[in-house]
Amino acid sequence: MEFQNEAKRVFSQHANAVDANGEPYLTVDTFIDAVAPAEAESFKKIGRNSYGVLFEVADRNSKGRVTLSDWLWFDSILDRPDAEFQVAFRLFDRDERGVVNFRDFVDLYTQNRSDSTLNFDWNGKWAALYIGDLENRHQMSYMQFCQMLMGLSGERVRQYFQHLDKSKCGFITPEDFALIVKSVARHKLSDHLLDNVHSVVNRPSSQYSLVSYATVRAFFNVINRVEIVEQIAKAAADETGHFTRANFTEEAAKTLKWGFFTPLEIDLLFHFAGVTRTGDVATLDSFEMMFDPTWRDKESLYRESSIKKSQAAKNFGHDPKSFISEVFESAYNFALGSVAGALGATVVYPIDLVKTRMQNQRKTAPGTQLLYANSIDCFKKVIKKEGFRGLYSGLGPQLVGVAPEKAIKLTVNDLVRGILADSDGNISGLAEVIAGGSAGACQVVFTNPLEIVKIRLQVQGELAANAVGHVKQSAVHIVRQLGLVGLYKGASACLLRDVPFSAIYFPSYAHLKKDLFKEGPSKRLNAWELLTAGAIAGIPAAYLTTPCDVIKTRLQVEARKGETSYSGLRHAATTIWKEEGFAAFFKGGPARIFRSSPQFGCTLAAYEVLKRLLPFPGSSKDTSEAGHSVPTAERQNQALNVKYLRSRNSLKLLLDIDENFGKPRVPPTLLKNN
Repeated sequence: MEFQNEAKRVFSQHANAVDANGEPYLTVDTFIDAVAPAEAESFKKIGRNSYGVLFEVADRNSKGRVTLSDWLWFDSILDRPDAEFQVAFRLFDRDERGVVNFRDFVDLYTQNRSDSTLNFDWNGKWAALYIGDLENRHQMSYMQFCQMLMGLSGERVRQYFQHLDKSKCGFITPEDFALIVKSVARHKLSDHLLDNVHSVVNRPSSQYSLVSYATVRAFFNVINRVEIVEQIAKAAADETGHFTRANFTEEAAKTLKWGFFTPLEIDLLFHFAGVTRTGDVATLDSFEMMFDPTWRDKESLYRESSIKKSQAAKNFGHDPKSFISEVFESAYNFALGSVAGALGATVVYPIDLVKTRMQNQRKTAPGTQLLYANSIDCFKKVIKKEGFRGLYSGLGPQLVGVAPEKAIKLTVNDLVRGILADSDGNISGLAEVIAGGSAGACQVVFTNPLEIVKIRLQVQGELAANAVGHVKQSAVHIVRQLGLVGLYKGASACLLRDVPFSAIYFPSYAHLKKDLFKEGPSKRLNAWELLTAGAIAGIPAAYLTTPCDVIKTRLQVEARKGETSYSGLRHAATTIWKEEGFAAFFKGGPARIFRSSPQFGCTLAAYEVLKRLLPFPGSSKDTSEAGHSVPTAERQNQALNVKYLRSRNSLKLLLDIDENFGKPRVPPTLLKNN
């Protein structure tokens, strides 16, 4: 009942036409919408318009439309265990008599045969074995018809070879071999394999410059057993997906009872996997590169992904959802990184506190002794006078600001990079700097209030320790005291720090990933490499922007009695230069750098744990004993969706009859969708 309700729902969703009696029905176009896989499905090998041939099966009385009763009948066919064969049989059994007439079969085959296909000899000995000779033709039952289809592609290969072997020597040229493969099995193989199939004679074990029938038959034996090949390859591979020819043959001996692979079949298999010697290593990816019909090289996919992301950014104004969906997973992973970063920041927070106090330390009068001689002295005095907890004054605002700050920077940087990228997704160095600077500018709106609260909490501890009767203020009190305007005090200096920081950091980060760790279409960086790149990129960004950080700190900290007060950015810069010299602008610079090392280690460990505990939504997978992973959401819907995917499998069976099957019978208006 659940399946029937789902079928009615699908029909109602697509049946937008009604007949004279007001009954809805499906046209060819809407029928294809209902049975073809989702738009995300690749139609590279099986064109979307080809699904129109199934309309003829569902349109039981050739009315030119599919009613609800027709649809439910067709849906029940798809629900059968042998749905693929049922669909093919009913396409040829037009009168629903339960048998297929040989002449009707040949006529329908001829109508759908592509012009480039070799004329099949339906009067030969092979056909006579299934339907009798010319004098004793008989009709085929369902069982006989299905078995005939399974042997048809093999007979096509044999007839093709005989036709191309003009000299009858048992050999054909590599080009003729490629022609056979493309005519019979184009829909089963990747373009990469099809483009290189003529290299069959380049095998070290090949003794001829021509292709024998044994080689042709061995090749088709392999591709007709691709599921078994992949199963054995997965079992033979190690954790990295690599295996040798010896590993494969040993695993095949364990797995197969009677269906052996011949030496020639294994030789061909490993040749097209790029393995030339017995000891060379093959990969699961190399097998996918052969047998996945929709396989595309990683360079193209990587470039397409970059272009898609760039286009989504350019369309952000009128279609923000497209950009958000593009960066959602990155943002999610970055959010986990932010949480891990917060844990790392907690570990190194004492260094940040020492940095702030050193930056805020200023001369009050000639001969006055500074409170801290250096960073180590500052650290010791904080523990002595304020205790261990004093090292974590102001940690709360820091933790609150880590995740939003990084999310804002990531999103804005990606958005501006996408907008400034060219049509191929490439971006210039100047555009990278602009994107990074824009990210830094946008984060100030959120981070400046948190910075000023954090800094005031960090320095008030030394006042409480050195001034009698001083009462520590809470973060809430500081926010109320400052007000909205006061929370943005020092924002100009914050901008002056964060804009160049991000302008340096993001391009450095991008080039470190690409140039040092070789990120690209063939390599996706792991967490260790990403975080290392981030740590290295942060070194010049942190140190070179230290002067701006010093000025920001001085502006945001409330001046004490006897200390110089600064009226603005320029006044602070000139006064610090005049009173303390150039070196004062780099106070706390080493601390800004050195805190990155332990923070990196803690962040890495936390990130790896969080990735395992909190995988990206929808990517949580259950692994079966066979090693196949099925997303949870997909698994819940598979029972309802699988029969519609069997429409595609039905077309695969028909394509074994002829690669162009179905296309000539589809109205021209549908060809634009292919």
